[in-house]
Amino acid sequence: MSKWYPKNGRVIFHVDMNSFYASVEMAFDPSLKGKPLAIAGNPEERRGIVVTSSYEARKYGVKTTMPVGEAKRLCKNLIVMSPTFERYRAASREMFKILADVTDTVQPVSIDEGYMDITACHEQGSPPEIAERIQSRIKDELDLPCSIGIAPNKFLAKMASDMKKPMGITILRKRDLQHKLWPLPIEEMYGVGEKTASKLRNIGVETIGDLAEHPVLDLKRVLGINGERLQSRANGIDEKPVDPEAVHEFKSIGTSTTLPHDTTDEAEVRQVLRKLAAKVEARMKNKGVLAQNVQLMIRYHDRKTVTRSRQLSDFIGTADELFQAAFQQFDEHWNQQPIRLLGITAQDLAEKNELTQQLDLFNYQQYAEKEKLYHVIDTLTEKYGQNPFQKLKNPSDAKITTSFQKDFLDDYKNK
Repeated sequence: MSKWYPKNGRVIFHVDMNSFYASVEMAFDPSLKGKPLAIAGNPEERRGIVVTSSYEARKYGVKTTMPVGEAKRLCKNLIVMSPTFERYRAASREMFKILADVTDTVQPVSIDEGYMDITACHEQGSPPEIAERIQSRIKDELDLPCSIGIAPNKFLAKMASDMKKPMGITILRKRDLQHKLWPLPIEEMYGVGEKTASKLRNIGVETIGDLAEHPVLDLKRVLGINGERLQSRANGIDEKPVDPEAVHEFKSIGTSTTLPHDTTDEAEVRQVLRKLAAKVEARMKNKGVLAQNVQLMIRYHDRKTVTRSRQLSDFIGTADELFQAAFQQFDEHWNQQPIRLLGITAQDLAEKNELTQQLDLFNYQQYAEKEKLYHVIDTLTEKYGQNPFQKLKNPSDAKITTSFQKDFLDDYKNK
């Protein structure tokens, strides 16, 4: 068993549920099995967005983020369904219970995936044997498929789980990097998004192997410290442990300011909140994190202090989004008394490169459109030193949609 459990190394699993939402619906209604199925936020609207699809649908070219109308043109007999939130959360809870039966060292990272450290599980058999038992239990008890990556660290385990789907078990050792990992296109690397891939291709980095061997100073010039981090991972280096307590962490980044005079002027409040949001955004960008909770602090002229926070449906990181969330709370909770101090705090933070953001089923289109706007604003802000745009829409009109992306974590914490 020693060849599987090195004295100074770790054995990490990444368990990734296959086509999770569609698979849950098929388990609930077996008549859907074998049929092309897509889950979409607005199945009746051709402009609705596909959130996930069955492998039968993918054979026709149906993909995540594709408009429903386009998906139906590609697959004439496509079945499109609305999401069933509670069904997905229940399946997620049962899946994580199965993982917890193997080891206490389990770190959920989204509703349908998690890491396990099985280094101390040698008495239960070899890693492939343990993986097969987990995969079989999830299939037999929940009627759900999953893929499992086995590796000496989290990054390689994540990459391994993507190599064979559905129902795959893949081992990725450091000695396998040259022929299994390095030939892959750079955009297939976990942590490399579309923008990062474009920047890397501009300096001749086409594959993960190119990234592993590229001059690190050149990478840092283009991507900052993240360039060095990505190169380390391309070389199979990732020291981050599987942390069961990560689900309990509530980090925050905040700032506040005492006003030059007590005020009841809403326009002045807006201006102050925008400045605070910009400061929080800058610190979040520096740390490479996004937030799913925004807290507003108001201190009145009599020193009475109130704080209100709002859990959001998506992770956010722009000054505009932070301002919108903070001002909405101000609009709801201000008692019309003179204000002495204001503060904004971003909470429930997650690293951008670590985050697996599930698409919001209801506002993906708006999200995608805003990304282009934010890029333009960032470019102009860098050029002119300030945001040249003013928000025209009343922030109090913003709507917070129901989220199920991270809700399961609350259940996991309280199990």
